[in-house]
Amino acid sequence: MTIPFEDSRRLTGANLYFPVPGAVLDTAPGIFVDDAAVERWRANIDRLRRELDWPEIETAARLRDGTGSLAITAPIDQLFTATEVNELAFEQTLLPFSPAGRKDFFHAPAYPAIWDPELALHTLQRASVAERQPRLVALLDEAHRRDLPPVLDDTELTLGAGSGARTWPLDALPSISAVDWPSLHGIPVALVTGSNGKTTTTRLVAAISERAGRCTAFSSTDGVVIGGELVAAGDYSGPAGARTALRDARSEAAVLETARGGILRRGLAVERVQAAIVTNISADHFGEYGVHDLDDLADAKLVVAHALRADGTLVLNADDEVLVRKSRQSGFAIRESEKAKRLAWFALDADHPRLIEHRARGGMTCGVSDGKLLLHADGIDRSLGRIADMPLSANGAAKYNIANLAGAALLAHALGIDDADIAQVCAAFGARNSDNPGRLMRWRFGATTVIVDYAHNPDGLRGLLEVARSLHPQGRLALVLGQAGNREDADIRELAAVAARNCPDFVVLKELASYARGRALGEVVALLRAELAREGVAENAMTLRDNEIDAARGALAWARDGDLLVLPIHDKQGRADVVALLDKLAATEWEPGLALPARNPA
Repeated sequence: MTIPFEDSRRLTGANLYFPVPGAVLDTAPGIFVDDAAVERWRANIDRLRRELDWPEIETAARLRDGTGSLAITAPIDQLFTATEVNELAFEQTLLPFSPAGRKDFFHAPAYPAIWDPELALHTLQRASVAERQPRLVALLDEAHRRDLPPVLDDTELTLGAGSGARTWPLDALPSISAVDWPSLHGIPVALVTGSNGKTTTTRLVAAISERAGRCTAFSSTDGVVIGGELVAAGDYSGPAGARTALRDARSEAAVLETARGGILRRGLAVERVQAAIVTNISADHFGEYGVHDLDDLADAKLVVAHALRADGTLVLNADDEVLVRKSRQSGFAIRESEKAKRLAWFALDADHPRLIEHRARGGMTCGVSDGKLLLHADGIDRSLGRIADMPLSANGAAKYNIANLAGAALLAHALGIDDADIAQVCAAFGARNSDNPGRLMRWRFGATTVIVDYAHNPDGLRGLLEVARSLHPQGRLALVLGQAGNREDADIRELAAVAARNCPDFVVLKELASYARGRALGEVVALLRAELAREGVAENAMTLRDNEIDAARGALAWARDGDLLVLPIHDKQGRADVVALLDKLAATEWEPGLALPARNPA
C-alpha cells in the first residue's frame, strides 16, 4: 500500500493559497503530477463537493518538478472532512495509473474505499454530518457582520480580543441572541513576519505600545508576554502564541510574531488586524511545504496581508527587491487603486525612489535623512531622533536594526501611537542587554568584545559579522557556528561560506542535537566543516563542541585580550546558560587568558 501524499492538513485561516480556510496536501516524492493530473483532480473535487452539497469552493495547485501542493477551500466546520475529500480526489485521480490495476495501491484502513465510489461517498457524508457545527458558523457570520475579530481552535471560540473578548467551549456555544455583543470589541493588533528581524521588531513595537499606556501582549520565539509578564515560555511565534495573547483579558493591544512555519502548516490564527509588516525576504527554510525559492517564501510571508482590516496598513521593506516586485501584484488582497492608502514603505534612505513616489501619492514612509529617522504620514515629516543615538543601531553600524527601527515606527504609527512615544522608545531600546535578549547583546572584557546574537541564516550572519567588525575593527575573530537540520544542503554550505569569507581565526562548530530535525547527528557539522575547509579555513582553526554553552566556553578559553568573539546562539536554554556565564564573568572582572569557572553539573 502506497500513500501518494507526503502531508495532508487543515488550513484554519488565511493561508498561502486562499484568504479563507481550507485543506492542502503535499504530494509524495516519486508520484508524478502534471497539469493534466491537476485537471482530473479538480474534476474529482467538484464532483465530491456537489455530492456533499457544499457551496462552490476554490482550488489551487503549486507544482514543481512533478510534485507539489493541491489545496481546496472549505466551510470552517468541514475542515477535517475537507482533508479526506482532497485525499480521495487525488487518489482517484491516480487510481487508473496504479501498478497492475491494484485497487489497494492508494488505500489505507479507515480511509474511504477509493475503488468503490458509493461506499467512499457514504464515508464522507457521515464524516461531514458528524463535523457540522451550524451554531459555530452562525456566530462567526455574525461576528464578521459586526467587524468583530474571532479566534478559533479545536476546542474553543473567542469573539473579540483581549479586554473585549469572551470565550466559549465549542461543545457549549451560545445562540446568537444569548451573546452580549455590545460588550465585545477588538484591540489594536499588529502581525510581524519576514526572514530576519521579526523578534526585534516585535519587542520594539510592544515596548512602544507599553510606553503609550497600553497593556500589551506580544508573542515571539521566546514566549508570550502580557504587560511585561512572561505567561508562556517557548517558541510561540505560531497560532498558539497568537491565541494566548489575544485571549488574555489584560491585553489592550497585541504584537504577534508570525513565523513561516505556522502560516504554511495551519494558516493564520487571526483576522481583522490593524497592521502587518514583512521585514525582508532572504534564503531560509527552502524545501519545506512547497517553498523552494525567494518568490515562494515571499508569497508565504505576504499571507499576513489577508488578515488586515479594510482600513489596515501593510508595511513593506523598499530595500528588498522581492517585496518591491511582489507589491506590484494584486495577489495579496491589496487592490491597485488602494496601494497608496494601505501600503507603507520603509528603507534605510528616506529618499529611496519608491519612498519618494509613495509620498507623492499620499502614502506613509520611514527612512533616514540627514542622520535622523524620518517618519512621513498625512503629508507631514516627523523626526524621531538621530539614528546614531538609538542604541539598537550600534552607533549607526547595525544597518539591519536601522531597518527594524524604521519598520517598527511605521507599524506603531499604524496602531495609532503618538510620535513622541515612538521617539522615546527608539532613543532607549537596546541600551540594556535585557531589552532584546539574544540579539546583538554585548560584553566587554578588557579590550575583548563578546557579542551574542541569533543570526540563523546566511543573510543574518553576514549582517552580524559586518556590525561586529565595525564595533571591533581590530583583533582576532572567533566564531561559533551551527545550523538546524531542516535546511537544504546548499543553505548550510552558504552559511559556512559567509563565515569563511570573514576570515575567522578560530571557529567552534556546535552540534545542535535538539535542532537535528530529521538529520543524523554530525551531518550538519560535517557539511559546515567541509565548506569551511573548501573556503580556506585551516583544520587546526576548527574545533567541535557538543552543545552551545560548551561552544561558547571554547571560544572564551581561546580568547586573548583584544579579540572579537561572535557567538550566534539559537537554543533558548543555551542562550540562558551563555548569558549567565558572561554576566558572571563580567561581575568577577574576568579577563581573557584567565581560567573560566568550572561548568555547573547538568
